[in-house]
Amino acid sequence: MSERQLIDRFGRRIHYVRLSVTDRCDFRCVYCMAEDMVFVPREQLLTLEEMSRIGRAFVHYGVSKIRLTGGEPLTRRNVLQLCEDLGQLEGLRDFTITTNGSQLPKYAAALKQAGITRINISLDTLKPDRFKILTRTGEIEQTLKGIDAALTQGFKRIKLNAVILKHRNHDEVIDLVEFARAKGCDISFIEEMPLGVIGEHDRAEAYYSSDEILRDLRTRFDLQPIAEQTGGPSKYYAFPDHTSRVGFISPHSHNFCGDCNRVRVTAEGRLLLCLGQEHSVDLRRVLRAYPLDDQPLYEALEKAMQIKPQGHEFNLQAKPVLFRHMNATGG
Repeated sequence: MSERQLIDRFGRRIHYVRLSVTDRCDFRCVYCMAEDMVFVPREQLLTLEEMSRIGRAFVHYGVSKIRLTGGEPLTRRNVLQLCEDLGQLEGLRDFTITTNGSQLPKYAAALKQAGITRINISLDTLKPDRFKILTRTGEIEQTLKGIDAALTQGFKRIKLNAVILKHRNHDEVIDLVEFARAKGCDISFIEEMPLGVIGEHDRAEAYYSSDEILRDLRTRFDLQPIAEQTGGPSKYYAFPDHTSRVGFISPHSHNFCGDCNRVRVTAEGRLLLCLGQEHSVDLRRVLRAYPLDDQPLYEALEKAMQIKPQGHEFNLQAKPVLFRHMNATGG
């Protein structure tokens, strides 16, 4: 572990960074985006070289896990170069990517070669008609091919992510677990994050808690909690008869802010100190003001720890106070 560490004013050490490479995506998932989106102008996005520089700076401070996110990260041109650059960093033990799977038939082998250790793949339903409704533009067959393509490469672990919405896909949680077990994958169920204004559904009405999901799953499976962690907020359960695990990400029902160990960097270079707050630092300004000197970047990261808030304070009953959609936040 690096002697240099990023520790916030609540004593929490940051060792996990989610780095968004783009706010664009080839899907338009109803919980992530509005139907008509305005994306960040390309000239305002960080270059891949600037993203590599940020990754190196965080590893300098003992960060051991970086996750590439989006939008859909595999739609970013030349993203494999970034993967190769970060994959070579000494001290980076967990280098992961979150994807909707649509591009994995093309990129899975190259990602493995570049140093990606684990992959998270979004899969909210197994029904083609529902998949089209939830993603607005996606085809389930392409994502299923992507899952299979990733499985052939021997990544350390592959995890499926499912955002569960009442009356839309909550009745599929058992089927999704059966699918994950059949594929030898882990699966995490996620309570919807109230980010950005969306028109497809009322978030309070569509809320389906992790406790309700676990209750449903226990009608079929013997699930027991385990202490194992992957560096993020998931709380995991194991089967006595299978190596797959079931995780729950529960920002509403089981707030995980107390042991938050992560920050996010948006594609335009904002260092977000909290998923549900606007506390941030403009790293792009620092990078471009000092293109050959990393010391100001180090200082910006250290100072940012003093404004990291204690928690996100999500409220499903209130109108969104954050107009930043999930695709702009970084997955």
